[in-house]
Amino acid sequence: MNYIEVNGVKIELDEDGFIVEPDLWSEDLVKAFAKTEGVEELTEDHWKVINYLRDYFKQFGIAPMIRKLCKDTGFSLKEIYDLFPSGPAKGACKLAGLPKPTGCV
Repeated sequence: MNYIEVNGVKIELDEDGFIVEPDLWSEDLVKAFAKTEGVEELTEDHWKVINYLRDYFKQFGIAPMIRKLCKDTGFSLKEIYDLFPSGPAKGACKLAGLPKPTGCV
C-alpha cells in the first residue's frame, strides 16, 4: 500500500492514489494532493466543487454523476476540467477525499 504523510499523520492510499479512509480527509490533504493533480492554486471555485462532492458523498455514499455536479455547482464541464485538469472523477474526487468513482479509469 502507498501512503501520504500530512502533518505527521500517515494516510493510506489505494493503488490509484485515492485515500482509503475518507474520514481522514483534511484541507491540508487537499493542498498536498493539489499539485499532483495539476492544480497550482486552490481558489474559491475549487473549494465549491470539493465541498459539494464531500456533502454529496456524505448524503448518498457515492460521487455524483458529472452532469449533476455541473448542474448543482453551476460550472460547465469545461470549467470543471479547467479547475481540475485530471478531470472531475480523478482530480476533483481525489481532492475531495472520496473513493475512486466507479467507471473512473
